Amino acid sequence: MLMLSIMATIIFIITIVVMMLATLLSKKTLLDREKCSPFECGFDPMNSSRLPFSLRFFLIAIIFLIFDVEIALLLPMVMIMKTSNLMNWTMTSFFFIFILLIGLYHEWNQGALEWNN
Repeated sequence: MLMLSIMATIIFIITIVVMMLATLLSKKTLLDREKCSPFECGFDPMNSSRLPFSLRFFLIAIIFLIFDVEIALLLPMVMIMKTSNLMNWTMTSFFFIFILLIGLYHEWNQGALEWNN
């Protein structure tokens, strides 16, 4: 137990030292206007390089990622159905799907799935 705590402390100290070195070495010392502006063959930019994007598209993409990860968690449940207790598997599956449906209803109720607004 003592050896484990010593190793954990050493790893923690090494991690802190590496993070401090990375922070010190990666700092930009000069914030020059020319370096921060986009490069267009040496000329000043014609318009802003920061193009606005649709916040609705970003929200739909985040919702897709969340539900995609949850579906990826659902797929292994089919594989373990034969090896697990059927009652426990059924209750866990229904609970997980119930949470998914509550999240979907909440997003639908909030209007996050409406693209036309």
